[in-house]
Amino acid sequence: MLTRYRVMAFATAVMLLVLCTCMIFKYGFDKGADLTLVVSQIHGVLFMIYLVFAFDLSSKAKWPFGKMIWVLASGTIPLAAFFVERKVRAEIEPLVTDGLATARA
Repeated sequence: MLTRYRVMAFATAVMLLVLCTCMIFKYGFDKGADLTLVVSQIHGVLFMIYLVFAFDLSSKAKWPFGKMIWVLASGTIPLAAFFVERKVRAEIEPLVTDGLATARA
């Protein structure tokens, strides 16, 4: 569950940066309109998958509503997903490790 979230957070964040670059070229230099369309569609699909995985993680972690919204929205803010993913991993990883240790005992 954590790995799925981390992969999608990274993929969504990278595609958002690529999309921002494409938008700069499209509107600033009038170049790459077709590429911008393709990248925006790919980012849209990845973002929807990210929302599903982030919501699944937040419901299993029993986060408050505000935290869940922040994690979900971080996929729309350039660079935010990288920082939010690190905080989420730091919070959830010890819980997963403790759960595995308890299951083995």
